[in-house]
Amino acid sequence: MVKLLMIADDFTGALDTGVQFAVRGAKTCVVTDPDYDFSHTRADVQVLVLDAETRHLEAEKAYKTVFRVVKDALEAGFSYVYKKTDSALRGNVGAELAAVLDAAGADSMPFLPALPKMNRITRGGVHYIDGIPVAKSVFGLDPFEPVTASSVSEIIGAQWKKPVVVRSLKEPEIESGPGIQVYDAETDEDLLGIGRRLGREGLHLSAGCAGFAAVLAELLELEGMPPGMPYLVPSLFVACGSVNPVTLKQMETAEAAGFSHIHLSPVQKLEPAWRETPDCAAAVASWLETAEREKLFILDVNDPVGCDETAHYAKERGLSTEDMRVRISNQLGHLVQQMLDGGLDATILCTGGDTLLALTRAVGVAELLPVCELDTGAVLTDFVYQGKTYHIISKSGGFGEPDLFCRLARSIGAGDQEEDAIC
Repeated sequence: MVKLLMIADDFTGALDTGVQFAVRGAKTCVVTDPDYDFSHTRADVQVLVLDAETRHLEAEKAYKTVFRVVKDALEAGFSYVYKKTDSALRGNVGAELAAVLDAAGADSMPFLPALPKMNRITRGGVHYIDGIPVAKSVFGLDPFEPVTASSVSEIIGAQWKKPVVVRSLKEPEIESGPGIQVYDAETDEDLLGIGRRLGREGLHLSAGCAGFAAVLAELLELEGMPPGMPYLVPSLFVACGSVNPVTLKQMETAEAAGFSHIHLSPVQKLEPAWRETPDCAAAVASWLETAEREKLFILDVNDPVGCDETAHYAKERGLSTEDMRVRISNQLGHLVQQMLDGGLDATILCTGGDTLLALTRAVGVAELLPVCELDTGAVLTDFVYQGKTYHIISKSGGFGEPDLFCRLARSIGAGDQEEDAIC
């Protein structure tokens, strides 16, 4: 049986890539422990997706983490390794690709960063988001992890010194050579064509995002009985931990369409001790009542438009940007847990990998089985907490059209059931 290890740098990335295999029926398991013991992998698992949580690490630490993971997996008998990278090239791309090569003792690996169905393409070695070079897109403005270059070679070279070869679509043949082989691709057909030319022997080590993962699933013939579609509670509870402008627009569109929208105050999202106060208990009870009544509810870590009180609050207390990121995601994860403890009965949508990971840790879940994509990049999975199964939709902060929340609400029958009531 084919054993494929996929290594992601954040949780939503692990899910939106792992689901490419799950929908074909391949037995796919997503784990969140960077120290996972590969010898404990169930015999029937064909694809193991590991969230290494390296997105926010320093490059050297990310390299060491991925090196160890690849080394251990190959020694445990995994035949194929796929390094999943962010489709906007955030994080430690260069360091992690170098780690895969070094751990495997290889000198060459194909890297296909394009995700055409989200209009993220690579042309002439430059990565584009909706036709804009990535560094000039919304991802260049990210407060936590801005992308500062658009050339894939430059992004890799800024982190690690490995040879990089840009492969144009105009090349009639693919020749082997040392270094990270960056392939241009603008369509799913481009990705499939390159994968076929590489063949199975050229895919033992490879890298890219969810786009090329779908190609791997086909080329490695990873398939079986697809999971069935579960019943989803017709109520959508959004836990928004993303500050990406794409998600901000989605919330603005949803609120205009009738979603209840609560912004957490600086104290509510930055002070762990607040969770133990009567004020917190009263707030959770109020949110639960509104979510139950309205069926469309957003709990949001962003300040209202035009307000930057959280930044001022953090600065006054000497909190760094990293402190804020960690505190906010952990706080939101624990607040959602408190709502589950209080009886929240809803389909949950989590935006941002930090938020989802914080929630799963809060409820003690370390393994997820992806079910399907409800929309591009919006992955349905589930977890069991205190004997009850909860269905959760994960979404990267930068994915989706402005009306995504509305479309997801309609797909599960949430809110007013009239035809045009939502968006």
